[in-house]
Amino acid sequence: MSFGGSSSLASGAKRPFEYGRTHVVRPKGTHKATIVWLHGLGDNGASWSQLLETLPLPNIKWICPTAPSRPVSVFGGFPSTAWFDVADLSEDAPDDIEGMDASAAHVANLLSTEPADIKLGVGGFSMGAATALYSATCFAHGKYGNGNPYPVNLSLAVGLSGWLPCARTLKNRIEASPEAAERASSIPLLLCHGKADDVVYYKHGERSADALKANGFSNVLFKSYNSLGHYTVPEEMDEVCKWLTANLGLGTKSS
Repeated sequence: MSFGGSSSLASGAKRPFEYGRTHVVRPKGTHKATIVWLHGLGDNGASWSQLLETLPLPNIKWICPTAPSRPVSVFGGFPSTAWFDVADLSEDAPDDIEGMDASAAHVANLLSTEPADIKLGVGGFSMGAATALYSATCFAHGKYGNGNPYPVNLSLAVGLSGWLPCARTLKNRIEASPEAAERASSIPLLLCHGKADDVVYYKHGERSADALKANGFSNVLFKSYNSLGHYTVPEEMDEVCKWLTANLGLGTKSS
């Protein structure tokens, strides 16, 4: 899938990056929600689609895009699949607003064709989690980082082993309008992080959750896992399933 319709929503990238293959996991039951799930740095949509397909969530359609291959500063400029450029995997890193806007716009574009009665969400792992949380802040603010309007109504966001980009400017963005503060307080966010994570350190996940809570995101659940590294485990995915079921109103006996 190419950059396509997303480019006009972003800030006019210096060159259009080509997105890789998008994998779709169709709901096994009645379609009630659609979630775009974003992989981590250097990964692709296929690996997560295979895992998501096994979850006991028959009412959710999963869309798993593949990020463009681009030069990545943390790899010394070597190209890798990445949602944006990053020099350091933490909330203290310089923010690639242009890259994040482009990826957040790509997510919004994928969700924009869903039926009107379907609840919409975004989630991800590592850099994908960072992009998901950035999307949630754009939804709350009502705008991308470049000021263009954010076009979709997100119901929730999930971030596993990730961090919150643009934490330093979050206060100003949420205080920009009463509507932004209202959206921030209402959107449910789930952040999960392993205490043994040696790629995106646990402290970055914890600080990200604290920053969200301190800036009006009152519906934040932060779950920690003592021996978990930079990967996922069944215990964590069980928590995700439970939380999604509750926050999307899916119930336990959905057909």
